[in-house]
Amino acid sequence: MKRILVRSPKDPFHVISPEQALALYPKGVFGRNVGNMIFTESMHRLITVPGVDVVSDSFLSERLPDSTAHAARINAEFDQFVIPLANAFRESFHRNLGQMTQLIERLDIPVVVAGVGVAGGVGSLDNPFPDNPPEVTATIQRFLRAVLDRSATIGVRGETTRDYLAGLGFGDEHVEVVGCPSLFRRGTELRIEKKVDRLTEDSHFTMNLSPYVPLMDEVSIRHAERYRHMTYIPQGHDSLEMLLWGVDRQPQKRPDLPAHTTHPLYLTNRTRFFVDPATWYDYLAKQEFSFGTRIHGNISAINAGTPAHVLAHDARTLELARYHDIPHTLVPDLPAHPDAADLFQQTDYTAFNAGHPERFAKFARFLEKNGVEHVYEEGKSNPAYDERMSTTPFPPGVETLYSESQESRTALVERVAELYRASGQRTLARRHQPVYPFAPEVVEPAAPPKVAPVPTRLRRVAKRVLRRS
Repeated sequence: MKRILVRSPKDPFHVISPEQALALYPKGVFGRNVGNMIFTESMHRLITVPGVDVVSDSFLSERLPDSTAHAARINAEFDQFVIPLANAFRESFHRNLGQMTQLIERLDIPVVVAGVGVAGGVGSLDNPFPDNPPEVTATIQRFLRAVLDRSATIGVRGETTRDYLAGLGFGDEHVEVVGCPSLFRRGTELRIEKKVDRLTEDSHFTMNLSPYVPLMDEVSIRHAERYRHMTYIPQGHDSLEMLLWGVDRQPQKRPDLPAHTTHPLYLTNRTRFFVDPATWYDYLAKQEFSFGTRIHGNISAINAGTPAHVLAHDARTLELARYHDIPHTLVPDLPAHPDAADLFQQTDYTAFNAGHPERFAKFARFLEKNGVEHVYEEGKSNPAYDERMSTTPFPPGVETLYSESQESRTALVERVAELYRASGQRTLARRHQPVYPFAPEVVEPAAPPKVAPVPTRLRRVAKRVLRRS
């Protein structure tokens, strides 16, 4: 049987609790942003054809400082290594990219990269190319050479990344614009239509945001007050920590940001966190709209059949929105007080629906050119994947500690009990010293008699005698 290794946080069918998802690594099993699960699971689904064993690398390909043994095992056990990526060409991903490059250079099997992009950072709407240090640029070039030695081309997420790589010496003969794998998990069937004519104060919809976009503070607090059925879906590991354990993130500095336990969206239990795409999609399928700055948060809604509107705050978000014709508005072009109802009225999926089949066909050609089979090729469909996904008992979305649902209360009781069993009693004993109002007088024990130390010379003599005996 052919075996393919895929860069992803975990096997899509592996069930772990939200507590485990947060605790397994410093930034969560999903790598800081649970949006990583969206494009990696999509790649799993796309290439899990009958007769092929697709295995998750659990992000070990970029977490091991020395990959010598890991590379040897991959060479011995796998036929291909498929790497779906997001905005990997950035300074903050330098270490990960370097360790991944070191691994790839030791591989003898084909390596295929899809969906990779450049991150311009703050102010990148005006200047999309990052001003990376020389060592970061050198690592990016080394990564590209290592991959191209093992594949026909590299698939990038949009025109901005293509232009950036051309400036590094990698032209169209090496690079193809293919978009993000996350929008191709449903093949050409993906089509978005509005479910309602307009949003009202009683509408059910979701908001997502990036904490580093200051505009969203005011947007979140105002929408929390106006729309009683709006739900906030965060994606960062720190938000999951807040939901599970009540950890605040300095609410006094940004009181309107839904990143603390006294925010209205927390107090009224209108925040959800999903550690699996399946439950995320199920929740979003019941909504009427999604909006915000998170590109994969909105792509999740699209995959669930729900219209979404992207607030593009940087070049990496804009690049994907433009390539896929996702309705979007640049953050600088928003009015002073943007409203979801207005954004909904502006949202038009005509171009998205018309262009999606050709975009998918281009992505499929990229996979085929690089020797990767997919489920939309003739005779290679795999309905068993979706059937298994629908019956896998994934944990539900995490609610706030103020949830009144029986499911959430049961989860909270189990969480506290597990914590107490693990270290609760010992921790409390160390932190709280007992005070006795009436106790017997404590008598200090007598000090032991002092014994003169044995001279060093005598110790050496004793050792020689013991050795001879």
